[in-house]
Amino acid sequence: MALKKFLIIACLFLASCETIDLYEKVKPIPGHEWKKSFRPSFSFTITDTAAPYQLFIILRHTEKYSYNNIWLNLHTVTPDSLRQTFLLELPLATNEKGWLGSAIDDIYEHRIALTIDPAKLNFRKPGTYTFSLEHIMRQDPLEHVMNAGMRIEKK
Repeated sequence: MALKKFLIIACLFLASCETIDLYEKVKPIPGHEWKKSFRPSFSFTITDTAAPYQLFIILRHTEKYSYNNIWLNLHTVTPDSLRQTFLLELPLATNEKGWLGSAIDDIYEHRIALTIDPAKLNFRKPGTYTFSLEHIMRQDPLEHVMNAGMRIEKK
């Protein structure tokens, strides 16, 4: 009897939980040396075009990463084949606080919300959207970067 009550409560609890995650994926950087020619790509499908979305860049690096920021080109392709590129400077550290991401041992993870103008990047058409990341730092390869990824959430 107690097991039956537990299962009913568990089912109700799970049914009431609503996740806001739509998509999250990270890709490993070969040899932890991000070459300019390596552009991790991420595709996801939007069905709810009325909802606003928030995009995040996910980066993981070791404490040996040499810079306080990273410059990226975010390339997009919409379902109707419109191509856009957005220039991003993402802060990773400050002189006062050090690394801004969360740390486990000597590895840092950053989840950085993008502030791209919704008029320039929107999800008005249902279908598959593709994003790719290109680092545009002077150093090539960019050492000590372990993973790069994207997260898209409904707001």
